[in-house]
Amino acid sequence: MGKLTRRSFLATLPAVAQSKPRPNILFVLVDDLRFDELACTGHPFAQTPSVDRLAKEGALYQNAFAVTPLCSPSRSSFLTGLYPRANGIIDNTDRAVQSHKLITWPRLLNDAGYETAFLGKWHMGNDDSKRPGFDHWVSFPGQGECIDPILNVNGRSARTKGYITDLLTEHALDFLKRPRTKPFCMYLAHKAVHPNVQQLNDGSIAGGTLDSAEAFIPAERHKTLYSGVKLPRRGNYAKPPIDKPALEQRLEGVAPLSAETVTDDATILNRMRMTKAVDEGLGKMLEQLERTGQLDNTIVAFTSDHGYFYGEHCLGPERRLAYEEAIRIPLLIRYPAVFRAGSRPENMALSVDIASTMLDLAGLKPPRTHGHSLRNPNRRDDFLIEYSSDTVFKRVHKMGYRAIRNSRWKYIEYSELKGANELYDLRKDPFELHNLIGAAKLQSTLKKLHSRLLELTRHVSPV
Repeated sequence: MGKLTRRSFLATLPAVAQSKPRPNILFVLVDDLRFDELACTGHPFAQTPSVDRLAKEGALYQNAFAVTPLCSPSRSSFLTGLYPRANGIIDNTDRAVQSHKLITWPRLLNDAGYETAFLGKWHMGNDDSKRPGFDHWVSFPGQGECIDPILNVNGRSARTKGYITDLLTEHALDFLKRPRTKPFCMYLAHKAVHPNVQQLNDGSIAGGTLDSAEAFIPAERHKTLYSGVKLPRRGNYAKPPIDKPALEQRLEGVAPLSAETVTDDATILNRMRMTKAVDEGLGKMLEQLERTGQLDNTIVAFTSDHGYFYGEHCLGPERRLAYEEAIRIPLLIRYPAVFRAGSRPENMALSVDIASTMLDLAGLKPPRTHGHSLRNPNRRDDFLIEYSSDTVFKRVHKMGYRAIRNSRWKYIEYSELKGANELYDLRKDPFELHNLIGAAKLQSTLKKLHSRLLELTRHVSPV
């Protein structure tokens, strides 16, 4: 599979027919939002009317996944259509230099005559300077701050009073209101619902830690939202791992996984309160597009970079692992010309599909990537999940892995931990409680999965 290249893409432009107006694109990426935290995805009390509107008027994917459940690599895959091993953003370390070289689909749209904007969290290194292919740029260093953040607006950085989600919404609305003669593409990457790392580090949140409720800061107007509710729990909530060697490691300074290590209710509720501001902002953008008659000619997509654990397998605030809670993501697309209102596609849709999808819907022939356009969903039988080890969280240190998931099986193969591999029958065990790696009757299945995993890995290797 060839890399995404500007040369191959630009060669197709003269053949692109411009007989009808090209669609605008509004792409909204939320940080760490779980697949089941929206009313339209089954949450019992989440107040997300704007995202629910997308589900009612467009497509809500039932099987959408991030190919790497970690922030920076996942963001690179959304932008390039390539797996991290091919685009070079393999972890959360400072990849700023490499990120300036990425051939992103907004950059290719810019080459094709689109007016482009990036707003929000770039998070491939701390560098907040404008990346190639964006006419308008609003970002911040690293993780950013929830309250009174420093914003880099087209090269001028200044501390700006306000709540980060609301500020990004204001900038988005300003961009949408501009008079223009070109189609636009706006890529809005929220900081929400990530913890507020910077304000923990500088001491402005007293007594808080990265995994505490104080790190998740909702807008003032939402601080008591959802008070007194009973949180839903999945079937693997607070179940200590009993056949997962990787999670059962005894690590110095790290408490064993137990009911004491689950994500506390206050943290979950604060995250949901942060999501409320995201939904309100989306609603304002939809209203603006509708007011100016642009809504039906605008592709509106909403998704998340990966999921999050709420106590499943006794895991606290974390992602990084190949379990369903981390790899599943919400994915909604509203564009009446292509996606039927109220549709619920069941085909596997991946983060690497977004680049080809957006270019295809814009009437352009996508370069070759690791994904395909969701306009014509080919039946994908399986896909590769990969994660490179890092040193940020001790529990997952030296836990790089590759995994394969199909409609029934998930096989996880750890690269550095011997004897830690895992096999799950998702039909019989959707909560991944019983590791079947040693089952004698499944060794033939295991062999086939391993062989297919190697094939998928070769398929996405750099060329």
